[in-house]
Amino acid sequence: MTTPDDTKKAPAKDPWELPDVSGLVVGVLGGTGDQGRGLAYRLAKSGQKVIIGSRAAERARTAAAELGLGVEGADNSECARRSDIVIVAVPWDGHAKTLESLREELAGKLVVDCVNPLGFDKKGAYALTPEEGSAAQQAAALLPESRVTAAFHHLSAVLLSDPEIAEIDTDVMVLGEERADTDLVQALAARIPGMRGVFAGRLRNAHQVESLVANLISVNRRYKAHAGLRVTDV
Repeated sequence: MTTPDDTKKAPAKDPWELPDVSGLVVGVLGGTGDQGRGLAYRLAKSGQKVIIGSRAAERARTAAAELGLGVEGADNSECARRSDIVIVAVPWDGHAKTLESLREELAGKLVVDCVNPLGFDKKGAYALTPEEGSAAQQAAALLPESRVTAAFHHLSAVLLSDPEIAEIDTDVMVLGEERADTDLVQALAARIPGMRGVFAGRLRNAHQVESLVANLISVNRRYKAHAGLRVTDV
């Protein structure tokens, strides 16, 4: 016989109850570029095990040695194989080719795409629209056996790399199809002092998040700043 207690719904999960990611290895593809290098530095400084990936292993090892903090360098293939979470921070024009070449190594991995498809002309930065809708959706199409999310788009490489800055006061918009995956990425963002990961929808909403970087570039040029984002009332 069913009782009233049997039909009660389970209590809603606290959205700020996030998993422990401190023991996971984070790989950064494009870790020798400004954005990837800055993310690698901040995550390693927080105690995360980080591997920098590059097309040239020696270049990655040199960048890792410069960062210190236990960061390792490897070619992209080894970086992908050895990592639990892989951040994609490669230039947009090499995005598809890089991911296609690593499909096997990235199978089963949690992939975090932070690439912003942008163009530049004399009027400044402007958003590009990939055929798939966004860089993150392109990644999902190219990596059918990976768990693709999107995050870390709006971070200043200058602030990330500055050792004099203890905290970076910003929110990180996190998008993905599975809550377990976006929770992991939110928790990873929260490892960096001052940052907070905020769920911002499924991958179909990634285009406007990626595109907003063009607006932030305009803000930064006008006000000589390194602007980020804060989401209010959450």
